[in-house]
Amino acid sequence: MADWDAERYHRVSDPQLEWGRRVLRRLAPQPGERILDIGCGTGRLTAELVAALGQGIVVGIDRSEAMLREAAAQAVEPTGPHRLGDDRVGVRACFVRADGTALPFVDAFDAVLSTATFHWILDHGQLFASIYRALAPGGRLIAQCGGSANLGRLLDRAGALAERPALARYFQGWQGPWEFADVPTTIQRLDKAGFTAIDVSLEPAPVTFPDRASFCEFVSCVCLRDHLTRLREDDRPQFLDVLADEAAADSPPFTLDYWRLNMAGKKPAGIEQAA
Repeated sequence: MADWDAERYHRVSDPQLEWGRRVLRRLAPQPGERILDIGCGTGRLTAELVAALGQGIVVGIDRSEAMLREAAAQAVEPTGPHRLGDDRVGVRACFVRADGTALPFVDAFDAVLSTATFHWILDHGQLFASIYRALAPGGRLIAQCGGSANLGRLLDRAGALAERPALARYFQGWQGPWEFADVPTTIQRLDKAGFTAIDVSLEPAPVTFPDRASFCEFVSCVCLRDHLTRLREDDRPQFLDVLADEAAADSPPFTLDYWRLNMAGKKPAGIEQAA
C-alpha cells in the first residue's frame, strides 16, 4: 500500500475531524490520564485531545511515516491552529510509529481513543487484543471507524469500473485494504479480547461536497487512493471522472454514504498482564 499524501490529507480531512470531535466528547478525558491515540494521522484531533486533557500524557501512533512527519511539523508550527506548543506544558505529548495490532505497550494507558482508523486494519481480533494489553486495569476504549455498508455506493461503482476489460488486469485478485465490520461481529471480537461494558452501534454519517472539484479532491486522497495507485497514471483522471459523473447525478449530488461504527469497552480492574 502506498503511503499517504499527508499534507493533502491534512487539508481535506474536515469530515474525519468532525467525527473525531464527537468521539472525543464521548471519551471525556480527565486531567492526569494517560491516553493513546491510535491512527493519529496528521495530529489534528490529537492536538484537541491535548487541549481537552490539560494535564497528563498523550501518545499518538500511526503506521504512516508521512502522516507522522506532517503531525510533527504541525505540532511545532508557531501559528498553526492545531499546535502542540509550550502553552500546553501540562501534557506530555509525542508521536510514535507503531502498528495497532502489535502495540509496544503493556498496562500503560487509562484510555485508548481512535477515529477513522480501525477500518484500515484487517485483523480486528488481533487489534482488540493488542489494545486490551496496552490498557491499564480499568482502562477504557472509545473508538469509531467505518462500518458495515460504509461507502457502499462509491465502492460498488469503483468495483464495477475496475472490472472493465481495459482496467481489470490492474485489480486482479485485489480485495481492498478495508475491514468494514458490523455490530454483532464487533461485539463478539471485543468480548473475545476480554473487554466488558461493551457498547457498539452503527450510525449514518453522509458527507456532501459543494462541487465536483472538492468531491474529486477528497475521494482521490482518501477513499480511492488505493484504487488510483494501482492504475497507470494516464488512466487515473478518467477513472475519477466516471465516478464523479455518477456522483453528480445523485440526490443530493456529490454525497458519500459514510457509516460510522461506534464502539466502547473497558478492561476490568485488577487485570494485569506480564510484559
